[in-house]
Order: sequence, then structure tokens, then C-alpha cells
Amino acid sequence: MTEQHVIVTGGAGYIGSLLTGELLRLGNRVTVVDSLLYGGESLVPFIAHPNFHFAKADVAESRSLRDALPRGWQKPAAVFHLAGIVGFPACQSVGKSVAWRYNVEATKNVFEQAHSLGATRFLYASTYSVYGTPEGDATLSEESSLNPQSLYAETKVAAEEFLGPAGAVIFRLASLFGLSPRTRFDLTVNQFVLDAFLRRELLIYQRGYSRSFVHVRDVVAALLLGADAPNAAYNLGSETGNFTKDQLVAFVIKRMPETIVQYKNLTFGGDRRDMPTISFEKIRHELGFKTTLSVDDGVRELVNALRFGLIRNPLDEHYRNARFIVQ
Repeated sequence: MTEQHVIVTGGAGYIGSLLTGELLRLGNRVTVVDSLLYGGESLVPFIAHPNFHFAKADVAESRSLRDALPRGWQKPAAVFHLAGIVGFPACQSVGKSVAWRYNVEATKNVFEQAHSLGATRFLYASTYSVYGTPEGDATLSEESSLNPQSLYAETKVAAEEFLGPAGAVIFRLASLFGLSPRTRFDLTVNQFVLDAFLRRELLIYQRGYSRSFVHVRDVVAALLLGADAPNAAYNLGSETGNFTKDQLVAFVIKRMPETIVQYKNLTFGGDRRDMPTISFEKIRHELGFKTTLSVDDGVRELVNALRFGLIRNPLDEHYRNARFIVQ
């Protein structure tokens, strides 16, 4: 994707800030639409770039994209829709009506505006939590039935049900980790590293549960590939399979051996924390996508960033508050 005008909603966020940088590097003009709920420091490096334009706006508003367009630029060729309320704790906190407004109605609104503006590509960040708790132990593919177990997953399924027939590239993201210009520490791997670094202790719940993980930079690479992909849903994660919490702890201990680990037998409501095995064969076969960064790579970079003081005040709500996170 080069030399086109692209809109990124939620462009100041965890994924969006990295994606914005890559789009600019490839020679595109980029308009970021973001409400800046957690500030805009991640966008500061782009302010002077001649191909960067920012618009502070709420994506739920009817003209959020239309009013964001800079004069003299061509109409957008593609829209990456990343803005939304991310995760079941955040959705439960704000309640169903708010979660539905920002994850479902706002998605429809952004898509309809994109279509009216002539955008030919619409790319959407969903979650593999849409699969919920399947029957049996079969590996799940994009053709498997959706069985959402939380409000967050329900909103993503509802958005997908609209976008699928309308025409969009949908990515069902595995659990993310790694550094970005707006690093999140409410994610499992990142939070393990932060807790071990600050407290020299890890308190682990649901010890035997496992999930698939993918580095945020690999997610950005997949999103870029999606700009030339057919409209379809793609599971986006690592071909290395699921990792248990004990395996994640081992990666942390490798970098910070002084860490004390304690376990508690406590479960939480909402999304199933123990995810089934997900197939990522479709995105590998059809888009040629392959992950480049392992969980161990992510732990290493996070530990180094914290040790060198590259992340200022990581416990600030700007990084850690999980009530209302924009990706």
C-alpha cells in the first residue's frame, strides 16, 4: 500500500500509532481520527510530516470522517477502523449501551461514511474471542461458528455481522503483546513484565489456562497485507500455537530471575481465559503472513524499555487504565 490517502480511526492507540508510522513510511497520506481519550503523545513524531493529518473526533458522530478530511487531498482509498472499547472488563465497566454505541453503531457509521467517500477498502480489527467456548477440542477456523461469551465479544460479532455482507476485511486478533508508541499494560504478557519489574513478584490466576499471542508489530504487518486482500475474515495470530501462563512466566523469569511467583485459584467472569486452538492457516496461505516476533522477543524488549526508563510512568492511567481503551 503506497501513495494513497488512508484514514486510521483510533490512530493514537496501541495498534494505530504503529500503523500510522508504517503507512507514512510507505509514502501514503494518513488522516488519523481519534478522540485522544488517553492523550496524543504517540502522534507527536508525525505532526511535522507533510503527509500526516490529524482530526480530533468521536467516531460515533455522524460526520466524524467527513469533517476530518483535509482540503486538497484526494478521497480516501482505505479506512482502517481500530477505534473502539477493547476487552471485556472495559465493556462491562461502561455498560451495554455505551459498548454497543462505540463498538457496533460507530462501526456502522464509520463504514457508511467510508463508502460514501469512495473508499474501496475497509479493514476492521475484531477478536478471536468471538469463538467463545466451542464444543469438543477441534481446531477452530474462520468457518467455525461464533459463540461469544462476553459483552465485548457480542459487540464484535454484531459488527462482523454487518461488515461481512457489506464488504470488509476482518481480522480476528489473538492476544496482543509488545511495545508501541502507546504501550498498553493491561495485556497479559505486558502486565506480567511490568509487575515483575516493579514488584519483583508475579501473582498468577487461572494457572493452566492458555492463549495464542501475537506481537503488535506483526499485527500491523498483517493489516498492511489486508489492504490488498479479498473481503473476508482472517484469524490473526502466531503459528506457534497457544502458550500457558507457566510458559509466559518462564519467559519473564529468564529476564528477571529474582521474580517471586505465587499462584491463586481464582476465576473471573466474561471472556473465556483458556482459548481453544485457533487455525491461522488461512492468513498464511492467502496473504503470505507469518509472524516475525516471539513472546520471548516481546518480553525482552519490554524489560529493556523499562530498565532504560524509556517508558515514563508506566502505571499512569494513560497506559494502564482498562476501563475504556482505544486500540
